[in-house]
Amino acid sequence: MRAGGSAAPSPLVFMARASQIEGMSFFSRKPKGNPATSPVRARFGVTVAQALDANPAVTRVATDTAQIYYQADFLTGDQCNKLMAMIDANRRPSTLLSDRPDYGFRTSESCDMARWSPDVQPIDESIAALLGIAPEQGETMQGQRYAPGQQFRAHHDYFHESESYWEKVRVHGGQRTWTAMIYLNDVAEGGATWFPQAGIRVAPRRGLLLAWNNMKLDGSPNEMTLHEGMPVVEGTKYVITKWFREGNWVNHAS
Repeated sequence: MRAGGSAAPSPLVFMARASQIEGMSFFSRKPKGNPATSPVRARFGVTVAQALDANPAVTRVATDTAQIYYQADFLTGDQCNKLMAMIDANRRPSTLLSDRPDYGFRTSESCDMARWSPDVQPIDESIAALLGIAPEQGETMQGQRYAPGQQFRAHHDYFHESESYWEKVRVHGGQRTWTAMIYLNDVAEGGATWFPQAGIRVAPRRGLLLAWNNMKLDGSPNEMTLHEGMPVVEGTKYVITKWFREGNWVNHAS
């Protein structure tokens, strides 16, 4: 509850799924092949959900397409300000892991957040603790900055095993399981995170943590987690993103 006793409005907007919208057939294409199930990845779907469902500060999104959760005010204003300053000081053009790079696909700027910094490490470890995942399984937190017009078009966070990069990432922690994203500021207009197949749009809100499982309950990749960082129209959007692997990432990171 906020001051005055009124509940804060939900940051989520439920929309028609993209497969139901004319002209959005791209999002409803079926993936090639039949991705294998994985007991290891499936276990994360169970254990993380148990941790989040037991946390009264966390809300589960009412959808049957994916496991998606959020928590308001996960970070304080001071923490958000410090992270935004780090991003501004270290930002560079964002990159794309793909065999078919499209230079208009991801137009934001990014930076790796110094994992052992006294301003980063407590936040990094608190995200892992929230999800109940060992910190060693988390990639280095990434900071992202979106100026007006910048975007990250619809994509999946999980690795596509048909891509040439898979053999390298497979032995360096393996597949991504959960994603945690925290918005560091409010945005005047635009910049929402849109899950077109799940029919969910999340507006940036300072301190809000959004988390989702990139796998289905059987441990295979969940195509319904397709999501987009929509273009910022007015203002600048700052976020941090933390991806977790099925195995340890820290021991393999260069």
